[in-house]
Amino acid sequence: MSKLDELIREFCPNGVEYKRLEECCTLVKGKTPIQKAEPGEYPLVVTTNERKTCNTYQFDRPTVCIPLISSRGHGVASLNSVYYQEGKFALGNILCGVTPNDEDYLSAKFLFEYLNYKKDTLLVPLMKGGANVSMTVDSLKRVSVPVPPMQVQMEVVQLLYKFTELSESLKAELVARQKQYEYYRSRLLTFDVRRGGTIKFFWKTLCEIADISTGNSNTNEAVEDGKYPFFVRSQEPLRKNNYEYDETAIITAGDGAGVGKVYHYIEGKYALHQRAYRIHINTADVLPRYYFHYMKAKFLPYIQKTMFQGSVPSIRKPMLNAFPVPVPSLEIQERIVNVLDDFEKICTDLKIGLPAEIEARQKQYEYYRDKLLTFAETGNTILSRAEQSRAEQSRAEQSRALIKLMQYVFGYAVVSLQDVVKKSCSGGTPKKGVSEYYEDGNIPWLRTQEVVFRDICKTECFITESAVKNSAAKWIPENCVIVAISGATAGRCAINKIPLTTNQHCLNLEVDPEMALYRYVYYCICAKQEELLAKKEGARGDLNSTRILSLQIDLPSIEEQKRIISILDRFDAICNDLTSGLPAEIEARQKQYEYYRDKLLTFKEVAAT
Repeated sequence: MSKLDELIREFCPNGVEYKRLEECCTLVKGKTPIQKAEPGEYPLVVTTNERKTCNTYQFDRPTVCIPLISSRGHGVASLNSVYYQEGKFALGNILCGVTPNDEDYLSAKFLFEYLNYKKDTLLVPLMKGGANVSMTVDSLKRVSVPVPPMQVQMEVVQLLYKFTELSESLKAELVARQKQYEYYRSRLLTFDVRRGGTIKFFWKTLCEIADISTGNSNTNEAVEDGKYPFFVRSQEPLRKNNYEYDETAIITAGDGAGVGKVYHYIEGKYALHQRAYRIHINTADVLPRYYFHYMKAKFLPYIQKTMFQGSVPSIRKPMLNAFPVPVPSLEIQERIVNVLDDFEKICTDLKIGLPAEIEARQKQYEYYRDKLLTFAETGNTILSRAEQSRAEQSRAEQSRALIKLMQYVFGYAVVSLQDVVKKSCSGGTPKKGVSEYYEDGNIPWLRTQEVVFRDICKTECFITESAVKNSAAKWIPENCVIVAISGATAGRCAINKIPLTTNQHCLNLEVDPEMALYRYVYYCICAKQEELLAKKEGARGDLNSTRILSLQIDLPSIEEQKRIISILDRFDAICNDLTSGLPAEIEARQKQYEYYRDKLLTFKEVAAT
């Protein structure tokens, strides 16, 4: 049994009493015309969700605001939402404020939920008149509402609030996803010079890759249940029984309010308005779906700069012909399409993703609202509590998601070090003389002069645990990248192979293993020495940690990083390893040289005769 069931059984086992609004509330018509709205201190509630302001207030208690004027649509009277308002506020002169006389007897929030739920059966019938209908405050006073015990009211309000809170969070999530989709789409479809150096693409004008023309049909040719879609200059297609084209095409409006907006992607038979354009890709080098996404992202800003500005804005075919389109490889086009199609489904498909989740939550809310707000005047009221299951919502940080996305589509992403570094910190020097802490020290303490372009296996300096506690030094786990930031070795970097501490002139970078491999980051910093040294500043030539973290590197996938590391490790061994490669060869040749030098330069002295 739910808590609500228990409360109903305890406080109103025989049903709930009903009261007319005039018996338990004060009803006051608003005074402020909407024209009197002005920048002010107090909210002004009008007939929409919009909140205007004014300099005077009329109410100072929780109040339900009910529109008194509405209109007839298709011959049926309708009523906009009922509103709830707290604090000091003014009310428009076409609304009525209903304020409970005793909040301990009737909660304004409960009254709002009930009247908003029952507005079509309780309030709309009060509307009288012709095209514009209205109700009077006197008729509103006679409306009866249930007044269950306060414990029941609070439980109902709390349950409904949880549903509406979830619905609102889902709607906010959908808005965020749509913005995220637009952001990613823009990034994926922006081909700059930097990327062009690595990823080959060619600029083509639209007329080089597509057939472009308008249709022949007029709007009045549409029929109710036509066999084929009929694309006009609006978001919703009409229908016709005959078709003009049988192809894959992108449809855009040629003039009017929707000029330059891409509305439709069609595969198959369709009819087309005489002022709408079809764009049919005619080359195998361009995927129609790729071009559709590119046009949605880039065409409107382009056409707004070039369109004909008459009494009705319009597009001329030469403008379409000249539209520039970047054409990367088919493999990259396919990846872009896969990513953007998935995002678009999540944001727009009513059967999947967030729209479906929002619709399901709304239906669930309405179901339980009906149950919770239906009180019998006599008899028992048994309600089952809604089982709440909040969909697990976890969004990766946008920058990380974008990096993964770029890696998938283009093979790499241009990132700054701070995008792949989990933690960064500088070390510290003990406050007292360092030499005092050398004796019996067992903690490796790396100094700037010991940072070289190699793995760090040992250091000559060891300090005690008390020295670490007495300084700003921090334990640095193994396999961090360490960069010297001041002194003669500023700019050098290395990898520590053992946990240690460093002095304050070392910047320690703990690489996020999900994003990058520490050896790959190490090699990138080594390769960026000239750029890094150019960031030095001050008399001593110090490096700023912020500037180091802003250093940009190319970041491929983890697998590709492993491949690059294996190649560079082999080269490193050939060049530096004393037991193999060239150093070993050099050492062997040196010994050989010394052997033969000794032989060649050792002459037996001939005895004097």
